[in-house]
Amino acid sequence: MRKTDAIRLFGSQSRLADALGVGRSAVSQWPDELLQRQTDQVTGAAMRMGLLDSGQYVKGFGMQKIRKAVFPVAGMGTRFLPATKASPKEMMSIVDKPLIQYAVEEALDAGVTEMIFITGRNKRSIEDHFDKAYELESELAAKNKQKLLDIVRNVLPKGVTCVYIRQPEALGLGHAVLCAKPAVGDEPFAVILADDLIDGATSELKLMVDLFDDTHCSVLGVEQVPHEDTGSYGIVEVNTSAPNRLKINNIIEKPKPEEAPSNLAVVGRYILTPRIFHHLQHVQPGKGGEIQLTDGIFALMQEQHILAHRLKGTRYDCGSKFGFLKATYELGLKHPEVGAEFAEYLRMRGQIDSLAA
Repeated sequence: MRKTDAIRLFGSQSRLADALGVGRSAVSQWPDELLQRQTDQVTGAAMRMGLLDSGQYVKGFGMQKIRKAVFPVAGMGTRFLPATKASPKEMMSIVDKPLIQYAVEEALDAGVTEMIFITGRNKRSIEDHFDKAYELESELAAKNKQKLLDIVRNVLPKGVTCVYIRQPEALGLGHAVLCAKPAVGDEPFAVILADDLIDGATSELKLMVDLFDDTHCSVLGVEQVPHEDTGSYGIVEVNTSAPNRLKINNIIEKPKPEEAPSNLAVVGRYILTPRIFHHLQHVQPGKGGEIQLTDGIFALMQEQHILAHRLKGTRYDCGSKFGFLKATYELGLKHPEVGAEFAEYLRMRGQIDSLAA
């Protein structure tokens, strides 16, 4: 897109700047041929204001799709010690699949084709899990165990690539996302926290991608939490005048219950425009030198609209032992191989316990 086309679309340079939430001087410094990021910002603003139809094809107004997802997996998983002493918490299994695979499958269902893992020490098994296992496949083939062979080969479909970037220090979620900048480049992207396993009829990320495709705004996954738990989350304040388009007006990292603007908590699903990298590079580190993603999002909000997506599925906080147990229980009952037998066991166990009582 050319800058003159963008100005013509909005009627004036001032209206364009106002729609983007930037100064008129910032727009005047744009190149004649806009960068993809700038084109996306203009197109998204035009769609929000009804100047463009989301289903309409406008020559030269290219809209980037979400094709990359970032998985911050460098955490130590101390809440699950000693299980995580030598094995990543993301490789802990719910029934027969590790947490990280549930997260990757959600991304695949949303159309993502490039998985970017921000790793740390002792995370090599994540790479091995998504790599080809020649010896295992050869042994399964030799023993004619086709069903198991298919399971191993389908961990990652063909055409999907994995990138692994080492986070040298644990400097916060914002820093982990910033580490992905060389691989993400100038594209919008998703961030998925594998600790938050979301079970639903449709990929939660797919629903967020659909919202992004309609609006071209950054999107944060949110859900209501008890007011007393706001100190464990980033909490957002939203404009509810348009229920289908919840615009975020404010975001606060881990506020005390009496200071929280709402009980809508940001959970482990994000779609972000590449402008977030600029802000993560400039936010002030907090306690322990950590760079908070929330601070970067707050700065991004001063320039661009950010929307909230209320989760449709059920979220299990598998970063906690209780959440991990709940996920194991619920997904165990749904498992096609063992679900019925597990349900019968629980029924019989209940009868035995009631008799014992």
